[in-house]
Order: sequence, then C-alpha cells, then structure tokens
Amino acid sequence: MGYSDSQWTSWLVPMIVVANVAMFVVIMFVNNCPKNHNGLQGNCVARLEKLGALQWDKIVHQNQSWRLITCIWLHAGVIHLLANMLSLVFIGIRLEQQFGFIRVGVIYLLSGIGGSILSSLFIQRSISVGASGALFGLLGAMLSELFTNWTIYTNKAAALFTLIVIIAINLAVGILPHVDNFAHIGGFLTGFLLGFVLLVRPQFGWLESRHRPAATRLKSKYTVYQYVFWISATILLIVGFTVGLVMLFKGENANDKCSWCHYLSCVPTSRWSCNN
Repeated sequence: MGYSDSQWTSWLVPMIVVANVAMFVVIMFVNNCPKNHNGLQGNCVARLEKLGALQWDKIVHQNQSWRLITCIWLHAGVIHLLANMLSLVFIGIRLEQQFGFIRVGVIYLLSGIGGSILSSLFIQRSISVGASGALFGLLGAMLSELFTNWTIYTNKAAALFTLIVIIAINLAVGILPHVDNFAHIGGFLTGFLLGFVLLVRPQFGWLESRHRPAATRLKSKYTVYQYVFWISATILLIVGFTVGLVMLFKGENANDKCSWCHYLSCVPTSRWSCNN
C-alpha cells in the first residue's frame, strides 16, 4: 500500500498505444489491406481468430488460454482502434502520472484478462477483440480511487457525478449488437477492485504531519475504511478470478446460471437482433 507523492513521467501508456497501432498495421499488412479488405471497417474474422482473438471453443477445448491476453491487443477496425486508443490516452496518462507505470500496467493487464474471462463465460459462439475491457478497468480504478481517497479531494461530489455519467454512458453503448459488454463489465469490476488495492493514498493531513512534533502526528498513514476496502477487494479479486477460471476451463456456460444476463450485452429491438 506504499505511495509516493512525486509526479511520474508517463511512458507505459504511450508504449501501449504504439503496440496496439503496430499490431493493427501488421494485421492490415497480412490481410493485404486495403486491396483485399476494407480496413476502415474491420479486419476479417478468420485472420483475427488466427492471431489470437478471444474464442471460447479454442480456449476450453484446444488449451489456448493465451487468447485471454492476446485479444486485448487486437482490434476489429480503424474506428475501433482509434476510439480505444484515444480513450486510453485520455484516461491512462493521468493515472500513470499519479501512480506510476507498475500500478497502472497491472490494472490495465489484469482488467483486460478479467474482461476476457467474463466475456468467455457468456459469449461462446462468436469471437471478441479489443482493449475495451482494460480501458473499463482503468475507469473502474478511477472510481474506487476516488472512494478510497475520499478525504483528500475537493469537489468530490462533482468528480463522482462526472465519473458515474461517463461509465454509465459507455456501459449503455454496450447493449448495442456486436459490442462485447461482458468484457466491459468484467474489466470494470476488476479495475474497480484493483483500485482499492493499488491506488491508495495516505489519509488527509498525514504527509504534512510528518514534519510536526511526534505527539501531534497522525498515528496511522491510512484510515480504517481504507484498510477495510483493501482487504475486502483483495479477497473478492482472488475469489472472482478463481471462480471465473474454474468455470471457464470446466466449459460452463454462465448463461445457464443467469437467464437474463445476456441482456447486459445486447438488448434486442425491432431494429436489430442479438445472436451471441
């Protein structure tokens, strides 16, 4: 739970952006775009499958668990890539400057994996690609960071309202067809819990109290509720990942245990149907 009040230089987030763009360019080259395919709209399904898209059958029956990670670095088209990378720059650089590359990198990667696990449990007849789960993890971490460090912020109500609106809008977009909202939800929940574990700041006044006489210093660097959040989130993370991975590799379909959950990813209307 250690914390440094120094400002970090952001280099990991730009490197992640470069890696995603480079991977997309490689896929475009392999697909011989735009000659054989319109890369502005999307990369072909067969090529994405071959390069590591999230696919339940291959993970469970062909022992290709690495797809839980590789799918995070693939994108279906230019618009998909640009939307995710712009969001990553907007969200990730500020977090990395405040908390450093290790914590942000861990949140990004584990949130992406968490999103992949939940997606695989519910969406088993189509592939999924994209960094959205990892991005939602960063959003979730921002929200829990606000909660656990509540005492040090001013205008906290405005910040909370803004974050909730942004998260709600992005999750609402996920009910459209061809959007993997389970990856968004899984990533968000993972990042939300990780924020309580990794983004804890000393309680208000602790840094200043270090320069006071010993008798007037704050005794604890963190508040009781911060410790409660930290312990609870750690337990939930361990349990969640364990249960999710066990269910996944046993080949279970989470829709059998939750008959209405599919509406979280797609709501059918007269204009479109949901076939996940």
